[in-house]
Amino acid sequence: MMRGSLTSAGLFAGIGGIELGLERVGFSASLLCELDSAAQVVLRGRFPDVPIHSDVRALKKIPKVDVLSAGFPCQDLSQAGRTAGIRGTQSGLIDEVFRLVSNRATSPRWLLLENVSFMLRLNRGAAMEYVTSRLEQLGFRWAYRVLDSRAFGVPQRRQRVILLASRDDDPRPVLFNADVGEPARDPELATTFGFYWTEGLRGVGWAIDAVPTLKGGSTIGIPSPPAIWHVNDGRIVTPDVRDAERLQGFPADWTAEVGLDRKSAARRWKLVGNAVTVGVSEWIGNSILAGESGIYTDGASLHVGDTWPDAAWGEQGERRRVQVSAFPTDLPHPRLADFLEHVGSPLSARATAGFLSRARASTLHFREGFLTALDDHFERVTAQAQLAL
Repeated sequence: MMRGSLTSAGLFAGIGGIELGLERVGFSASLLCELDSAAQVVLRGRFPDVPIHSDVRALKKIPKVDVLSAGFPCQDLSQAGRTAGIRGTQSGLIDEVFRLVSNRATSPRWLLLENVSFMLRLNRGAAMEYVTSRLEQLGFRWAYRVLDSRAFGVPQRRQRVILLASRDDDPRPVLFNADVGEPARDPELATTFGFYWTEGLRGVGWAIDAVPTLKGGSTIGIPSPPAIWHVNDGRIVTPDVRDAERLQGFPADWTAEVGLDRKSAARRWKLVGNAVTVGVSEWIGNSILAGESGIYTDGASLHVGDTWPDAAWGEQGERRRVQVSAFPTDLPHPRLADFLEHVGSPLSARATAGFLSRARASTLHFREGFLTALDDHFERVTAQAQLAL
């Protein structure tokens, strides 16, 4: 492939995380499809010359492109969502992707799919079985790998399944071309820890010098940004949405400067939490451009009913595991405390009290000093609220 003449199209495009990453390495989007009206506002502002369609079900055909991407809805596959499975009303829209690529005349050279890593475990991996089987029926060779956003220069622990498929090319050198392994991170040297304040009974999404996965919101539409404990001064805050955009690899105010109300943080959090980290798609684009130069090692055969691994490939009924980590690279990124450019908002007294109640009722073990810091934070924000009366 030659830079400058590369084309892409994006289904379920969100706010353009995949498109921005591909654009940075020379791809030009020729079509975008997104149902959410707020996300459409962002796309029109950031990709003003690209036609935008609102409903994939009404899309009759796609242009012939080098890469067709589809970060298809995860609500039915997410651990935090409805877990209805691949046949759910939202995640089942993957069938529209298969409909569009079934026309070989306009079939893309590469099909790029993205979704939550929980799909590998939900219902014994039924979603991945369905997706890969349909791809093979359509004549595609496929490969997938779980990738962690921390590998691409941002302090956000976010693991997503990236699947690449092609009728004519081998996706294995693209996805498995490098593996540096997860870098060691010493918790004793960390000055910040991210966690989910909405949890506390079974887990808290604990992240060392990083935030856990940014989410679009709860099942009832309430934004739920993670909290950050600053060890040195005891502050416990939720990050500013502009820093959340940067944690996804976007420039700050990516969702604000194109018409969305700057004060509409809840709306913007949903858009940012549902996005694809820009650095991930940028790495994929570069890997595609590198051609067949990758090195990979096949693992054991993968049979129907087996537990799905974090990386695998398949074609014409043959499937194999691949032993690679979620870190094909480890771009240097600043520590979370240095990365954040905005102060953030103190975790509210109500949220703190709720988390503490759940945490103390659980059997979880917490880092020494964490619950004490939460107690101190609760007293501080409660006193500040009383003074404001």
